[in-house]
Amino acid sequence: MGAVTRTRLLPGVFLTSVHTKKFKSSVLAMTLLSPLEEETAAANALIPYLLRRGSELHPSLQSISAALDQLYGGSIEPMIRKKGEAQCVGFVGSFLDDAYTLDNSGILDGAAGLMGELLLRPYAPNGAFCPDYTRQEKANQRDRIRAEINDKRSYASNRVVEEMCAGEPYGVGRLGRERDLEDLTPESLWARYRELLGHARVELYYCGSAESDRVCFIMQKALAGLPREGGYDSPGSSIICQAAEPRRVEETLDVAQGKLTMGFRTGGITAASPEYPALVLCNALFGGTTTSKLFLNVREKLSLCYYAGSVVHKYKGLMVVSSGVEFTNGKRAEEEILSQLEACRRGQFEDWEVTGARRYMVSSLRTVLDSQSRQEDWWLGQAVADLDGSPEELAQKVELVTVEQAVAAARKLSLDTVYFLKGAGA
Repeated sequence: MGAVTRTRLLPGVFLTSVHTKKFKSSVLAMTLLSPLEEETAAANALIPYLLRRGSELHPSLQSISAALDQLYGGSIEPMIRKKGEAQCVGFVGSFLDDAYTLDNSGILDGAAGLMGELLLRPYAPNGAFCPDYTRQEKANQRDRIRAEINDKRSYASNRVVEEMCAGEPYGVGRLGRERDLEDLTPESLWARYRELLGHARVELYYCGSAESDRVCFIMQKALAGLPREGGYDSPGSSIICQAAEPRRVEETLDVAQGKLTMGFRTGGITAASPEYPALVLCNALFGGTTTSKLFLNVREKLSLCYYAGSVVHKYKGLMVVSSGVEFTNGKRAEEEILSQLEACRRGQFEDWEVTGARRYMVSSLRTVLDSQSRQEDWWLGQAVADLDGSPEELAQKVELVTVEQAVAAARKLSLDTVYFLKGAGA
């Protein structure tokens, strides 16, 4: 792994710089952090797309494309993510690394400058976002929200989180609600944009061959003029350790395959917890790999599911089990999933199960270092949670987790919500 340096550039502005010569491209990211709130989520998610439509110097997509062509065909894409109870909005750019240019030109300077221009000096006729751009991007955002429903597996996972975290910020979707788009105007979006610039915490990221000091200088120059008005603490996450009585939610849509999704609380274990490496191994043993109990027993042996797996929402303290089932098999699948969890709680593992799960997770964590995009996502999440551990450091901890520690993590899991998506007439 390259050397990782974290620097405070301005009040509420931080740069994570990964110095490495492993890649021929460099990655830049500028991200604004805002608390997840129903009232602002839709507007926040729309703003990066409006900013990407044009700046004062490059007021159209064609003009921006021409500027990117001058940077060896680099790219700048809008980004909206949910990390814990923070909504992360901004840009991620990919450019040829300076070490590989034909004339030793400094692409990094131009790339950071263009990205800073899009962020700080958007195309704003009459002192607000362009009405045409606003209308078009609202329609695109509506399509993106509706597209999430079309992927029923992802939709069911989002719905169980929405239900189990109803009343919590984490229950808010990263794109906001479709109905909230209607009232957004160029003026109201501009006011929200100015609010974000002044008060949001800003996370910058760089991965490439440039030295940290040079990156700091370039990014400070790119963000010259960024208003800083205070109040930019990192949005924390509220953690509910144990579930109350499990809730059941059924929904009917036009689907051919049922979706059984089960949400668990992790007993307060998050990425910041000492027990987190044990939860990582526990999840791998339970449902996180193709050698897990859910995959081998519920899917393969008993054929109760078309797919079955589990994922951990590490910044919020949740585990979500997703499965695709025949409508008539929902109850049996649920019972068997809980039975396999009970086996994990009793420590009923063969040596090969533990070895396979551990190897898979250690390898998966180390392959993060082979992808610039995965590294950027990792370090953004760590920054949001005010953590500094690397994938390699977590991999080393997972290698040392004992079966007893994984069992202890399994015993902390409590079922919160069962969501079943079925077809009409099922």
